Amino acid sequence: MAHALRRQNRSPPRTAGVSLAAMPSLQLPTPEVRESFLAAMAEFAAERRGAPDDHTMIGHEIQTFGGTWHTTEGFAAFVRSLHADAFEETPRPVGWVPCTTWWWLGNNGYLGRIALRHRLTERLLQEGGHIGYDVRPTARRRGHATAMLRAVLPEAAARGISSVLVTCDADNVASAKVIRANGGVLENELDGKLRFWVPTA
Repeated sequence: MAHALRRQNRSPPRTAGVSLAAMPSLQLPTPEVRESFLAAMAEFAAERRGAPDDHTMIGHEIQTFGGTWHTTEGFAAFVRSLHADAFEETPRPVGWVPCTTWWWLGNNGYLGRIALRHRLTERLLQEGGHIGYDVRPTARRRGHATAMLRAVLPEAAARGISSVLVTCDADNVASAKVIRANGGVLENELDGKLRFWVPTA
């Protein structure tokens, strides 16, 4: 499933900690933003994210880890699992691929997340694509999705991906606009999903 992102002037270096830059930037998941992360998850839960019929990445995280990340130890384990998911050798469900997750962090902490799948399966080629992202409800309509997608494109290029597949629901006008703003070219609509290819160079 998708939401969206985009490319900007070079963002501050990503570290395990929180950037002090005024502008939000991609950072690897870190336990340091636990409080704002939990507040964001409460906002998503209010939208019924994490319900049994929610098959998005946020839904998966809430269903799988939501019962443990309210403790310091549980949240740290969750962060470690996100880091480990980027490695080929990490055990994962059948059909899942290595995936790097970044959080979009500003001075007030967690604003959203974006994940880059390192390759596509037949299923992901039809629906899901290379990239999935979410902006917390209270931070929407401020350009964060467009900026996140822009910032991730060089990360994809560095992994040898010349063009990323990004999909969204056919009626998701906002997400389609974000993808197009990053140079996305519509290939087709398949089973109610718009399939865009976005160059990473």
